[in-house]
Amino acid sequence: MKRVKGGSAWLLSLGLGMMLPAQAADFDPAEHDGVAALVAELSAREIPAEWLNEQLRAAVFQQGVLDAMAGAAERRLRWDEYRAIFMQPERVAEGVDFIDAHHEAFARAEAEFGVPPEVIAAIIGVETRFGQFKGRHRVLDSLATLAFHHPRRGDFFRGELAAFLEITHEQGVEPGEMMGSYAGAMGYPQFIPTSYRAYAVDFDGDGIRDLWFNPVDAIGSVANYFAEHRWRPGEPIYADAEGPQALPDGIDFNRTRPPYAELSRLASVGIGPMNGAYDEDARVIPLALDYQDEAGDTHYRYRLGHHNFYVITRYNHSHLYAMAVTELAEAIAAAREEDA
Repeated sequence: MKRVKGGSAWLLSLGLGMMLPAQAADFDPAEHDGVAALVAELSAREIPAEWLNEQLRAAVFQQGVLDAMAGAAERRLRWDEYRAIFMQPERVAEGVDFIDAHHEAFARAEAEFGVPPEVIAAIIGVETRFGQFKGRHRVLDSLATLAFHHPRRGDFFRGELAAFLEITHEQGVEPGEMMGSYAGAMGYPQFIPTSYRAYAVDFDGDGIRDLWFNPVDAIGSVANYFAEHRWRPGEPIYADAEGPQALPDGIDFNRTRPPYAELSRLASVGIGPMNGAYDEDARVIPLALDYQDEAGDTHYRYRLGHHNFYVITRYNHSHLYAMAVTELAEAIAAAREEDA
């Protein structure tokens, strides 16, 4: 793993308008009881209090992080708008190249965990465009801001901040120089810190679980994440369906829960798989993906999510995200077949 040494370069990335006195006061344990309690908790786990105090004094409150959390794309875009972010020919071609560059790791991940290469690659492709864009926020700032200022999820992010400090201390990297998403997700696969601790694997055998700089560890870790969430090898992710032009009443669409709607119930309102053959008692996740035609009218594309669709939503609890990953995986797989 790359070891990051201290320095002033990260200060420049924060912008010339930031002043050091304001930075020092934001999360100083001497002035913030909640931060002091976190230091006490982590120092009891044998992380030096002096090191913790130094790191947290360097954390900077970021209003933009709170604003970004409130306006996540999954909550404000139609399916066609969200899909367009990820389904460019260039990203598909990069996915093929990424699999080719690390074909041994992908083959081993599929053999050990049962997850196809294109699905693993699609996750990394959606998250960071295969490692090209791992985030522009200092993870330390994002997590400190969310831990102590988020109006509803502070406790959750406090746990993420604690895990992040533990990981960076254990692995000898500087917390203030680790970059990620506004929500504190990190590395090629954008694991949040608790997921990093729970699911990251040392897939290249060098003794370090490195998701920041090591694509092989990232490939194995995504596959392990899916396997731990009970991915079913060989089973489909979804089925195309047909249904009425207007959404029928009484159907709970797009819920990221284990398959919950009986096909017989969907058939009663005119929704069914396009292949026409199905077990009436089988349960699926009914999906209605909204899109706009050239005239500006809204329509819906129906699909039926299976268990593996639900597993993808364990990575990001959004049906739009899971479908974008699925379609990108399909496109990468098709492109690889054409190149074969």
